[in-house]
Amino acid sequence: MAYERVPLEDFKTAFGAQIELSSVALGGRVTSVSDDFFAEAYHLLLVEPAPILKGQFGPKGALFSGWESRRHNPTYDWCIIKLGTPGNITGFDVDTSHFSGNEAPEVSVEALFVADGGADPLSDDKKWTEILPKVPLGPDSRHLFTVTASSAVNYVKLNMYPDGGIARFRVYGAVSPVIPSDVHEEFDLAHVFSGGRVVFTSDQHFGVGSNLILPGRGKDMGDGWETKRSRQPGHKDWAIIELGGHGGHLSHVEIDTAHFKGNFPESCELHAINSPGLVPPHHQGVSEMSERPSWTTILSRTKLGPHRRHFFQLQNVNHAKYTHVMLTIHPDGGIKRVRIIGTQSTGMSPKSKVLAPSPGGMPTAGSTGGDSAVLGGGKVKTLHAVPLTPEAFAAFGQVVQGYGDLNAVPRNVRVTSANQGLAYKFHKISLLESSYPKDVQATTGLSVYRCQPIDAKAGGHWDIKILERHLHTNQAFIPMGPGSVNEGDEGLKETAKSYLVVVAQNGKDDKPDLEIMRAFIATSAQGIVYNTGIWHHPMAVLEKPLDLTCVETQIGDGGKLDCEIVDLDTAELVYRVNLPTL
Repeated sequence: MAYERVPLEDFKTAFGAQIELSSVALGGRVTSVSDDFFAEAYHLLLVEPAPILKGQFGPKGALFSGWESRRHNPTYDWCIIKLGTPGNITGFDVDTSHFSGNEAPEVSVEALFVADGGADPLSDDKKWTEILPKVPLGPDSRHLFTVTASSAVNYVKLNMYPDGGIARFRVYGAVSPVIPSDVHEEFDLAHVFSGGRVVFTSDQHFGVGSNLILPGRGKDMGDGWETKRSRQPGHKDWAIIELGGHGGHLSHVEIDTAHFKGNFPESCELHAINSPGLVPPHHQGVSEMSERPSWTTILSRTKLGPHRRHFFQLQNVNHAKYTHVMLTIHPDGGIKRVRIIGTQSTGMSPKSKVLAPSPGGMPTAGSTGGDSAVLGGGKVKTLHAVPLTPEAFAAFGQVVQGYGDLNAVPRNVRVTSANQGLAYKFHKISLLESSYPKDVQATTGLSVYRCQPIDAKAGGHWDIKILERHLHTNQAFIPMGPGSVNEGDEGLKETAKSYLVVVAQNGKDDKPDLEIMRAFIATSAQGIVYNTGIWHHPMAVLEKPLDLTCVETQIGDGGKLDCEIVDLDTAELVYRVNLPTL
C-alpha cells in the first residue's frame, strides 16, 4: 500500500481535520499483545503526551510511558488495538518519545473489520491486511505517515521489528457514521460517532478543539477545548464543526462547561452555514458576520455559567439545511462539549437503527423545534422544551436554586455561611418589583397554587392555549417538594419531579413575540421568577400533582391591571411543545 512520510511541522495540514480513531476517549483499547514486559501496551493510547521518567526504576528496570517489550526477539512483537469507532484510516503518528537506544527500529500496521458481536481477532487471523508497510523509525521522535484511505475497519495490529519501545500510537481517519434510520428522529449531528468533526479552531493553547465532540462529559479540564487568556478588548475565539453526514436540520444545542469553574467563557454565540467546503470562509470578528450573509445566527450572544450543561433552543433555523456550525466564545476560556441536536437531511445514508448515545443525557425525542407543519387545514408551530438553566432563562427572569458546588455559583450571586455553619445562603437571587399606582393599594404576599398535571406524557407533546403577563409586578413560583403535602391528602402524596415553563418576550405589536417563544423543563429543586411584563403560560405541572408557592404583588380584583391574557387557541395555527424523555 502506498504511504507518505509527513514532516512534523505539517501535522495540522495532514491530520487537523481527521479523527483519532484509536483514542481511549472514544473507547479505543488494547485487546492483546505479544510481549509488554517492561512497559504495558495500554500506554500507547493515552491522550496525554508521554512524560519523561528518566532516572525512575521499577522491579523490571527503567520506567517508560509507552509499550516496551523484552530484548532479543527472533521475529517481531505485535499489539492488537480495537478502535474506538469504525472508520477509514488515513494515517498514523508513531511516537518514540524518550525511547533512545531502546526504540523500535521499524514498524508496520495491519487492519481488519469484525462485525458487531464478533470475537477480538487473533494475531494470525488470515483477514489482516497490511495498510502501512515496514518503515524505519528513529529515537525520541514522532513519525507521521499518511496512507491511502482504507475501507472501514475497527481493528489494527501494530508490528515492531524486532522488539523495543514505542511511547504513543495514534490512528487517524474518518468515522463511519452511525445515524438513525428514521429521518425524523433527533440526534447529535456534531457527535464524533455521527461523523462530526472540528475542522478549525482559532486557538487551542490548553485543550484541543476536537474534544468538543467526544463522548461523555470528560474527567477534567484537560479533555475540553480551552484557549489562552486574551488581553485585548473585544477578543474572541471560535471553532468550526462540520456536522455528520451531509448536515441536517437543527433544533437545539447543549453547551457544557463541565470542570471549567473559573475559566469558562463569559458568553457564546452560534452561527450555521450550508457549505460544500471542508472549512467555509469564516469571520475574524463578529462585526464582520453581517458582511457574510451566508452564515446565519442560530444563537445570539448568550451568557454562560461555570461547570454546567446549558441548553438553548436555536433561532432562525426554519428547517433549513446546515452543514457547519461555528461556536464563538467571548473573550476566551474553556468549553467541554457541544451537542448540536437536529434531524438528518435527505441524502444521508443510515448505517444503523441504533444511534450512538447522546452523551450527557441530551433529550432526543420529537421533531425539530421551530418547524411549521400543516395539520388538519391549519399549521402547527413546534418548539422543543429544554432543561432549565439560569443562563438560558436570563432574558425572561431568574432561576431560584441552590448549588452543591460553590465553585459553580453564578458570579453575581453572593454566598455566605449561615446557621452556625450548617447552611449556605445564596443572597438575593431575585428582587421583588412593583410599579402599581399608589392609589390602588397593591400588596405583596404568598399564595399557593395546587396544580394538577397537564395532559401530556414525557416524549410526547402539548399544545399552548394561552399566555398571560403582569405589567406591574414580577412573579415567583417556588415548588413545594416532598413533605409539602397535607397528611391524609391521598392526591398529593407523590409530588411532581418537574414542571413546564413557557415564556415569550413582548413584540412590536405589544403582544407576545411568538416567533421566539421558549419552553423549559424545571425540576422540583428550581423556582422561577418571571420578569415584569414577560408573557408566560400559567403553571404546567408534568406527570404528578404539585403545590407551588407564588410570591407577587397584586390588587387581587382579577382585573386587567393585575393580569392580561392572550388566547392562542385558534384553528389557523397551533403552538405545540415537544417534551423530552424525562
